Amino acid sequence: MNPLASTFITSALVCYTIGVWGERIVGRLQWWNFVFFVLGVGCDTAGTAMMMAYVGGLSADVHGISGVIAIVLMIVHAIWALVVLLRRDETMIRRFHRFSVFVWVVWLIPYLSPMFVAIAAR
Repeated sequence: MNPLASTFITSALVCYTIGVWGERIVGRLQWWNFVFFVLGVGCDTAGTAMMMAYVGGLSADVHGISGVIAIVLMIVHAIWALVVLLRRDETMIRRFHRFSVFVWVVWLIPYLSPMFVAIAAR
């Protein structure tokens, strides 16, 4: 396991969680949430790239496939957040958290899957 990659991936969890749950608790999308979404995507992408370099590529298992899906969803999520904020559509600003929580839950699958695989292997 690459410790620097793990640090980036865990930083992604912290940033993305702050962005998503901060938005959910406040009840509306704000610019600072968008910043944390982008930080989460950046940390996750950097950590994933380091891990892929460390293990020699992408694995075609639950972790690898869900990881690609999660990063794509995170990118779409950040872009959509930017669009919603720029449009200043109050209805979308107040409802955006529904999509955010969905993306966060999907992102947890590749984050937690190595732990569950290790537990199952014992």
